[in-house]
Amino acid sequence: MIGQQRDRQQRRKPGPFDLGVSARWLEARVRPVIRRGGLSPRENAIVERIKLLKKEAGSHSPSAPTLIKLIPELRMRVDACFLSNPYATDLFLDYLHREVIRPGKLRKLLEFYPSQNRVIAGKLSAAIGIATDHLFVGNGAVEIIQAILHRFTGDKILVNLPTFSPYHEFVRPDTQVVYNLLPKDEDFRFDAGEYLEKVRRERPDTVVLINPNNPDGGYIPYATLVAMLEEMREVRNIIVDESFIHFACEGDDYAYRSLTHEIDRFPNLMVVKSMSKDFGVAGIRAGYAVMAPERVKSLLDNGFLWNSSGLAEYFFDLYSRPDFLVEYERKRVHYIRHSRRFFKTLSGMPGIHAYPTHANFMLIELKNGMTAEDLVCRLLVRRGIYARACDDKKGLEPGKFIRVASRTRSENRFVLRGIKDALR
Repeated sequence: MIGQQRDRQQRRKPGPFDLGVSARWLEARVRPVIRRGGLSPRENAIVERIKLLKKEAGSHSPSAPTLIKLIPELRMRVDACFLSNPYATDLFLDYLHREVIRPGKLRKLLEFYPSQNRVIAGKLSAAIGIATDHLFVGNGAVEIIQAILHRFTGDKILVNLPTFSPYHEFVRPDTQVVYNLLPKDEDFRFDAGEYLEKVRRERPDTVVLINPNNPDGGYIPYATLVAMLEEMREVRNIIVDESFIHFACEGDDYAYRSLTHEIDRFPNLMVVKSMSKDFGVAGIRAGYAVMAPERVKSLLDNGFLWNSSGLAEYFFDLYSRPDFLVEYERKRVHYIRHSRRFFKTLSGMPGIHAYPTHANFMLIELKNGMTAEDLVCRLLVRRGIYARACDDKKGLEPGKFIRVASRTRSENRFVLRGIKDALR
């Protein structure tokens, strides 16, 4: 049913916020206005407005709806900046339409307060097999990150570079941030031995590991992580962010391995999980963390009573249902398969170096003299393709790196053609 729904979506003419369209439709509409060579004065004026919005967004990129609203001249077609599984979004929308919108139950989700944090944690507990008192539900992963850093982190935190910026931006003013720079000439490979040496030398009270890492997609195998946890029992707080773990497969099948069931063994461990990436529901703000019960109680005793929305609660209801999870698993595997093909093709393009990834995005270093900002703006203005310039990422050389997310199969084909054309 979802496939038929997407086919219908691709045949119709999209609206201004409809980014899931077919490559053939995109080519037919966009190709007549594509020019080679320098940007025109009109295009340069649009680029300057894009740069201004990016500056105002700080270390993150302005969202696609923000760009569309504030720069209506843009004809955005593919949001390859946003990191999510679009097929999972289709699945959620299908359930939402059948069970909430069509029966007229949407008003109830919007008008009344959602359940309190512990109640929603109880629903999540059934889905992931973790006791309710070990679960802290957040308004997206960012709220959880800030809550953990402000409540538990002390004098010093160790953070890898490059990484997701809130882990060093949201610390308290009295917390010292120590960086572990991943080597670019080794494809940002994480070395567990060197890392443990740095932990012993610096003696931080908090360490952060994102697995797979954002923005390079590097992955630390499960066995390596467990061995590291054994060596870091004296570290007060170990944060492992698994927001992209559903895309990281160990072995030949598509299974992934999470540390969430290791909390009792390692009470200093806190596992953070965003639902935005794998389930494609960033707009409803849903995330959770698994941690020792006393940590959960400490957070709940200091706020976070009604920090979820009615739509987020409905999502967690779905997440606890076997029928939904069976359908989601098919969408997850389907997405990983064609994402791998997309990354393989992208890696073979001349003029770039593509870094190995275990996530649903790829970090690309430009080797043809073009700057990241130039390429991103050219793709957006000329093709309607939105990619992520990584100039603001600590640990990455400014002007050299962009990050490209995998989208639907047809959108990926359109992105490949757009990048190939822009790099010429």
